[in-house]
Amino acid sequence: MSDMNNAGTGADDEIQKLAKRRVDQKMGFYTHALVYVVVNLGLYALNNMGDWSNGSFGHHRWHFIPMIPWGIGLAIHGLVTFISLQGGDLRQHLMDKEVEAIKRRQQR
Repeated sequence: MSDMNNAGTGADDEIQKLAKRRVDQKMGFYTHALVYVVVNLGLYALNNMGDWSNGSFGHHRWHFIPMIPWGIGLAIHGLVTFISLQGGDLRQHLMDKEVEAIKRRQQR
């Protein structure tokens, strides 16, 4: 009976590791998105304070300069994160194929 508990615990440990990795990926993206929003709101507010350098500072919309490329990077981060989470079965399939190939090579 203890062997069954140990086998179940090993499987549970693997599930916990997988769940932790998936949550870490999602939290990494959510943290990135939160920092993006907070920083860009700050830049927007700073840009709209106006009357800097004889009033000309507030007329230029420079806050878009970091926002656009960073937003593209954030979008790519989101795509990579959520596509990789959806591809769990593909990843396992590829892992199984690699394990089989390694076993065949070792038998030669």
